[in-house]
Amino acid sequence: MDPIFGKQFDFDIPVLIWEQHFTPETWDRLKEHNAPYGWRGLSYGVIASTVRLLNDSANGRLFAKTTPPNSCIRCAVVGNGGILNGSRQGKNIDAHDFVFRLNGAVIKGFEEDVGTKTSFYGFTVNTMKNSLIAYAEYGFTQIPQGKDVWYIFIPSDIRDYLMIKSAVLGIPVSEGYDKGDEPQKYFGSEASVGKFKLLHPEFLHYLTERFLRSEIMNTQFGHLYMPSTGALMLLTALHTCDQVSAYGFITENYRKFSDHYYDSEKKPLVFYANHDMLLESELWKRLHRIGIMKLYQQ
Repeated sequence: MDPIFGKQFDFDIPVLIWEQHFTPETWDRLKEHNAPYGWRGLSYGVIASTVRLLNDSANGRLFAKTTPPNSCIRCAVVGNGGILNGSRQGKNIDAHDFVFRLNGAVIKGFEEDVGTKTSFYGFTVNTMKNSLIAYAEYGFTQIPQGKDVWYIFIPSDIRDYLMIKSAVLGIPVSEGYDKGDEPQKYFGSEASVGKFKLLHPEFLHYLTERFLRSEIMNTQFGHLYMPSTGALMLLTALHTCDQVSAYGFITENYRKFSDHYYDSEKKPLVFYANHDMLLESELWKRLHRIGIMKLYQQ
């Protein structure tokens, strides 16, 4: 109903890409744009073989058909911000129908603050692997697994396509940076094709252009810029769920809190050239103020 956001939101753009979307027209369109917004310079063979493997109807939509048609789908998206330390929001988070987590989603020892439920884990292969290294000391030695956990891949480069392909086939990664890596150690040995979701490059392009077009894009670092993993998961939820609550995201008073809720000592939030956290903060504030989502604040 909002006059500005009413024009920005477009629910006709597919959120996920799967086998039915892979046409010659799609290839021709997307080969003109760099990842994550397209496939310029990427191998046709890798892209084609990967997307065609996503041939289960579950790959084409976020929620299973078993969701009652007229039910209100309530989602919590849990970032890793220090604002959640001592928040005691765990029960509120777990009360949602679906819970999105991302990157270094440490749960053990912080259940009261962040809950225990995980429905979707969102990541790029790079952020997932970096998180497993950087946050191992805090207990993040395994990404969420279980029969009710689905994986949302953000296709930031060819690594993501190769990993999802290997995960679906249940074989080691065949080439590239992650060659020889075994996907089952991340996703479990029972992970079937329906477990994996791949964000559509055109959806990522639309989100960036409509919601998070940063001034960074006009600088020498423009080629590095993309919205953060948290921003992409939150905007994915806002395009698929009926009600969305965001926890652990950047707020105006972010300086009061540590970078992550599991930091053992206070660490300031560091801004890097590949994201525009202040732009994201402004967007969350506006969406909260208008009532499109609820942003947990202190």
